[in-house]
Formats: sequence, C-alpha cells, structure tokens
Amino acid sequence: MSFLKNISSPLTDAELVQQYKQSTDLQVLGTLYQRYMDLVYGVCLKYLKEPEDAKDAVINLFEELVSKVQKHEIENFRSWLYQVSKNHCLMRLRSAQKTILVKMDTGLMQSEENVHLDGVFEKEESFKQLEYCLERLISEQRQVIELFYLQGKCYNEIADQTGIEWNKVRSFIQNGRRNLKLCMEKRSLETTLKNETSGS
Repeated sequence: MSFLKNISSPLTDAELVQQYKQSTDLQVLGTLYQRYMDLVYGVCLKYLKEPEDAKDAVINLFEELVSKVQKHEIENFRSWLYQVSKNHCLMRLRSAQKTILVKMDTGLMQSEENVHLDGVFEKEESFKQLEYCLERLISEQRQVIELFYLQGKCYNEIADQTGIEWNKVRSFIQNGRRNLKLCMEKRSLETTLKNETSGS
C-alpha cells in the first residue's frame, strides 16, 4: 500500500530526519516514512485487526509525524516509529472501547532483564484497573512509565526531560512495571471474588 510518491534516497534515516527538521519538507518526511509503511501497516493490522482500519491508521500516523518528528530527538527512527505506531493503535482502541491487548514490550529497553506485563485486559474495566494501579505507583515510577510507554520516549529523552539519572530511569521502569503487574493481578482477583460472591 502507498499513498506517497515513490522516491528513493541514498540518505540514511538519521540524515533524512535531520533534513526534514531543517527544511520541514513533507516530501523528505514522505521518503523516510515510505521505507517503513509496510512495518507500520503490519503493526496497525496486528492491533486493529481490520485492514481498512489499519490503512486509515497508516495515513493518520503520517499526519502525526509532521509535528512529532520535529519535537523529538530520535536516535533510531525505525524503533521510534514502531513505538509511536503501537501507541496510536492502543489509543484508538481505547477511545473506541474495544478489546485491547496490553503488552508492554521490552524489545526497546537497554536491559537483559525481562519483566513482562502479559495478558489481555478487556474493555473499560481493564483500563480502570490500569489507571487505578498507575495512580498507586510512586510519582517517579508513574512519570517514567507514562513517558516510556504512552509517549514513546527513550531512556535518554526521559533522563533529559525529568533530570532523573539514566540508571534510575531504567530502575523506575522495571520496578514500576513489576508493581503494575502485581497490582493488576490483585485487582483482577478481587474483582473475580466479588463477582463470585455477588452471584452466589
């Protein structure tokens, strides 16, 4: 699929990003985006399920990039774009109150440790649980998790924005994710027990 004029370029991703920031030429951004449109479409199809919804998301994401690329310090465009695409789809699903798979990736983390938040959190109740548990994290953990997962910022960007040391950013994300997992498991169990009690 393509809605952009097909123009190849010998420039690297980083060079195209820099060129776009300096020129704000949409053709430069389009050349860069076109390299990864198949990736973006695949991510959108994975989360949105419907091909037409995925195609709409690909177009909407390009429109988002017009301003986002200008605002962010992007170290690896492909990884950054993947995270932005995933966040876009999750927010679409949330606004539509559809079933959503919330899976916090560790692939972009500079860490050997994998502490996953696995599972399917369904519809509004799941978002209420997630929001409830986020509010109960210590402020630093909540802040860096929202920046990392919801805004797609990398460790260095979070450290620069918050003034928190890089190693502490890493620690807050890992511990915050672990605490979220424990809190949501507890809330899920409480909800199940409450439902069973009310139904008996």
